[in-house]
Amino acid sequence: MPDTRVDHHQGIVQRTERISRHMVRVVVGGEGLAHFSTDGCTDHYVKLVFPYEDVDYPRPFSMKTCRETMPRAHWPRLRTYTVRAWDPDALELTLDFVVHGDEGLAGPWAAQAAPGDELIMLGPGGGYAPDPDAAWHLLVGDESALPAIAAALEALPEGAPAHVFVEVDAPEDELKLETAADAHITWLYRGGRPVGEPLVAAVRALEFPGGDVHAFVHGEAGFVKELRRFLRLERGVGLDRLSISGYWRLGVDDEAWRAVKSDWNRQVEAEEAAAIAS
Repeated sequence: MPDTRVDHHQGIVQRTERISRHMVRVVVGGEGLAHFSTDGCTDHYVKLVFPYEDVDYPRPFSMKTCRETMPRAHWPRLRTYTVRAWDPDALELTLDFVVHGDEGLAGPWAAQAAPGDELIMLGPGGGYAPDPDAAWHLLVGDESALPAIAAALEALPEGAPAHVFVEVDAPEDELKLETAADAHITWLYRGGRPVGEPLVAAVRALEFPGGDVHAFVHGEAGFVKELRRFLRLERGVGLDRLSISGYWRLGVDDEAWRAVKSDWNRQVEAEEAAAIAS
């Protein structure tokens, strides 16, 4: 008999707000989040569940049951999003979505979301929070990493030195970032250039302060790979001081990227190890 225990959280849209030209904030809440919890990471993420409209799913809903009893083509689609904020007292979860018209799945949903809409999610996961004892912090990312960077800035101790590089398409995509840290925040504008090109140039040009750095570098996989090689091989940053991952990959959707991400990461690690050994 299928295991029908609840393996997800259900939020109800409370309100939405367009916080920049291409970013929509959605706040979900309700008793369906009563068992949701976080543990202090600033990169907590959830996997949003988007069922197909013409498919009948198990009742009560269960991703485990879907995977055990349904053809793979009928499994709900998943999209990964950073938890921008979580208020356990109000049972309210805030998610920020990059929206480019009708492109993608989650972005169009967020653009049209209205109070009362349901959102099913799995998680949360996560593994990074800025080390308060680090000599300085490096935060780097494109729009997809902006919610996590904003959360990290809010968590940094007062006066903590930080260099922050955020790449967006244009000045209209900037957000106000709050922090008590001594943060030098640089907004980089893509302006038609390849994703990540301005970020790579800016990080390479940075005069690194002395002392132990704790770094967070996330976004499109191509530039993440390039910056990982730079930080590991040229700057000698240890893996234990580096949170780095490709949140997405140019030219493929989330399902396709998840299918190859583990192999891609292993290849990157093998290339890195060979370079270190040579």
